Amino acid sequence: MYSNQKWPTLINDAVSKAEEALFSQLPGLQEIARQNHEKVLKAFQEERVASYHLQGTTGYGLGDSGREVLDGIVARILGTEAALVRGQFVSGTHAIAAALFGVLRPGDHVISVSGKPYDTLEEVIGLRGKGQGSLMDFGVLYDTVPLDSMGKLQFDLIQKSITDKTRLLMVQRSRGYAWRNALMIAQLKELVDFIRSNYPQLIIFVDNCYGELVEAQEPGDIGVDLMAGSLIKNLGGSLAPTGGYVAGRSDLVELSAQRLTAPGVGGHMGATLEWQRLFYQGLFFSPLTVSESIKGAVFSAAFWRALGFEVHPEPEAPRTDLIQAVKLGSQEKMIAFCQGLQKGSPIDSHVLPIPSEMPGYEDKIIMAGGTFIQGSTSEFSADGPLREPYIVYQQGGISYTYVQMGNILAALTMWEQGLLR
Repeated sequence: MYSNQKWPTLINDAVSKAEEALFSQLPGLQEIARQNHEKVLKAFQEERVASYHLQGTTGYGLGDSGREVLDGIVARILGTEAALVRGQFVSGTHAIAAALFGVLRPGDHVISVSGKPYDTLEEVIGLRGKGQGSLMDFGVLYDTVPLDSMGKLQFDLIQKSITDKTRLLMVQRSRGYAWRNALMIAQLKELVDFIRSNYPQLIIFVDNCYGELVEAQEPGDIGVDLMAGSLIKNLGGSLAPTGGYVAGRSDLVELSAQRLTAPGVGGHMGATLEWQRLFYQGLFFSPLTVSESIKGAVFSAAFWRALGFEVHPEPEAPRTDLIQAVKLGSQEKMIAFCQGLQKGSPIDSHVLPIPSEMPGYEDKIIMAGGTFIQGSTSEFSADGPLREPYIVYQQGGISYTYVQMGNILAALTMWEQGLLR
């Protein structure tokens, strides 16, 4: 199955072109990976991690020094005053929701300045669903400012949308399920400088999912107030079995902690059970798994472009998230793609993914990727909503070779079904 002697000529040629494209990108990618490896190692050393920090606690989790040290490591890595790293966060969406509900109060105004938020946040905000305790149900006001046609922040429209009730600007760093540019750290720095100069009272919040350790700097390094993300994405290093984080200004992180647990409890309680060592070890591995993911994404972009498909970002484009989008153009191709990629998984390689409903999503979703941790996009997966123009979004990749094989199998499946010529 993996021998190129059996591959059609068009797939062989696409593999060769993709490998050439990746080779030209390697020096820059390896330098960023080196800097991030060094940063993570230094954070572990500065927090004086010891073997007893790797042991979990039970019950209330009082006096858990391992939990506190892990918070300190993540804060150092993300360039923030504080962090809240918890297995009690069930997803990145949960961590984001805790941050928003923790900081905002009735009557506050929020602006999403990077366009429509990720699908699962629509019900958190109140754009879909009624009476289930969304921000809008609690009297929080909301507006959206789209990115311009070049995928850049529109400062003139942002300024026009700000009122005396505006408290927080929300930015989604990654492309999510959208055919748009992810926002580079340099672009976030422009936003921070603009807001600090004109509206210093406003909170800048970043949905940091898929962005950690992709660039040499993090949002905290350039003055973002608060951010959140998932541990089964970048920072979990493919080992974290669950969890998420909030990081930023100490006062805002503490408000988020009060929402995660209860007022008065905050971040001072919460057992770490059996996952503590995996959190530490996964975090230490994360610069490696992220760099492998980026190599895989560059290969994927060049491979599918060589096969005649539109891709976003292009293989030569700078990266700030792990997501690689491929526009397939039909439902049949999207399903075949995901079913082929599934064949390259270590778990459930015999299973055929089919579109289905998922909590938090409006459209049916098809997901591929047999992962050791359920839904762990840091391992390697591809998914997307079944809607025109039928775009599949690849995330993660524990190794470049693994991503390469998955993409080749996706192409072979499409070719066998007469969908690739």
